Amino acid sequence: MRHHRLLVPGAAAACLLLAIPASAADATPGAPGIGDSYYPSYGNGGYDVSHYDLRLKYQPKTDRLEGTATIVADARQDLSRFNLDFALDVSEVLVGGKKAAFKATGDHELEITPAAPLTSGRPFTVVVRYSGTPSKVVANGFTSWLRTPDGGIAANEPESAWWWFPSNDHPLDKATYDVSVAVPDGTQAISNGTLQSTSSQLGWTRYNWRSNKPQATYLATLAVGKFDITTDTTANGLPVINAYSKDLGDNAGAARASVERSAEIVDWESTVFGPYPFDALGGYVPNVPTGYALETQTRPFYSPKGFAKGANPSLIVHELAHQWFGDSVSLKDWRDIWINEGFASYAQWLWSEKEGEGTAQELADYTYASYPADDPFWKVEPGNPGAENQFHDAVYDRGALALQALRNHIGDKDFFAILKGWTAEHRYGNASVKDFVAYAEKVSGKPLASLFDTWLFTPSKPAAAQARAAEVSPAKAPARPKSWQRIQDTHSAHGR
Repeated sequence: MRHHRLLVPGAAAACLLLAIPASAADATPGAPGIGDSYYPSYGNGGYDVSHYDLRLKYQPKTDRLEGTATIVADARQDLSRFNLDFALDVSEVLVGGKKAAFKATGDHELEITPAAPLTSGRPFTVVVRYSGTPSKVVANGFTSWLRTPDGGIAANEPESAWWWFPSNDHPLDKATYDVSVAVPDGTQAISNGTLQSTSSQLGWTRYNWRSNKPQATYLATLAVGKFDITTDTTANGLPVINAYSKDLGDNAGAARASVERSAEIVDWESTVFGPYPFDALGGYVPNVPTGYALETQTRPFYSPKGFAKGANPSLIVHELAHQWFGDSVSLKDWRDIWINEGFASYAQWLWSEKEGEGTAQELADYTYASYPADDPFWKVEPGNPGAENQFHDAVYDRGALALQALRNHIGDKDFFAILKGWTAEHRYGNASVKDFVAYAEKVSGKPLASLFDTWLFTPSKPAAAQARAAEVSPAKAPARPKSWQRIQDTHSAHGR
């Protein structure tokens, strides 16, 4: 949340105080991390970003990226120094139009010292000029920049921004975006939101994209290459933009047969989760060797391997459900990953129910029966799985199982009211597992701590009596629902 002061005549003295810059003696450095329990070095303290303006130039042949990032932020303390998360080479930094000292520390920190301290409560602007070859940059032992035969892609979780723009890289600091990218004529640049304009000059075409709703840094994406692009509008008039690499081979047809259903799926999900929270939608499938998918805001990224077994609309259901659960309502801490993945997985169960391929109850029964008590699956707590298990099958399957247990316990009326109310109450904000439990208790009027402890925070299989109480303990081994394998394929496509 950004706090704006309402100035009244009697507040003249306060105005004068605000105009006084912070003194060097009072100012202190912002923290080099935002305080996440899994990734303590991610994000930064001392400020809050409201907008990123990225002006880029990218040459696919050499993987050379040049950029100027203009970052609009508010100081949250008197700042003598602050950090951005970034891994490319920086040539110049200006703060408030004045040159600032800077240096790289660690493998993804850009430490900036402005010419004068920044005053708490006041806005400031940072300009960073930079360049590099993203695919050659390794941070924390890996790269999140994907090369393709005709370009490059930025899409990964929980981090991808370091390889293409400086940022406060944590979901707690969401912002709006303008992304302007110049690429050689005949090549396209895809990003989030709506395409504002294109222009060509001297062999280069510039694409200007805008995301006008708060967006977490890991949900920002950039795809440069040669794409077949399809456009349409939803029944409500929202623009739909899908893009496919021209060299997807055997996976091309199945990819199109899946991604082209995005508008249909969003229309259905809107009836379950409430109004779609953004002003555009779609998806893109670049020619990359990876196997995962990612809910990049308004325009999910899909690997071709996600369609190697044929069309998979269930995968599209999962990534588009994230537009509500994860993108609009974002986690406060990476340990809260269940409020992203559990709900997106349950959306697949509801889709299966709608399509007649197995009800959510049948999927819950089969999930519970499929894993014996000594299976490591039950050792992972979806409510706090640990960084090493953030994308474990249990976060998906146990996560969805917890929601079916809740549905059975409180009834459909309250359950579906909670899904819509939750996405409305926390729209464009952040929330935690604890927040969801409290909200569900408020709506249902029932104490639910014990239920969530059993299904989200117990490192063992819930006992038969507990399962019976949640109505997920079948009397005999259930038949495998038709949708089961496709949903399992989504888990492997969503893990990193």
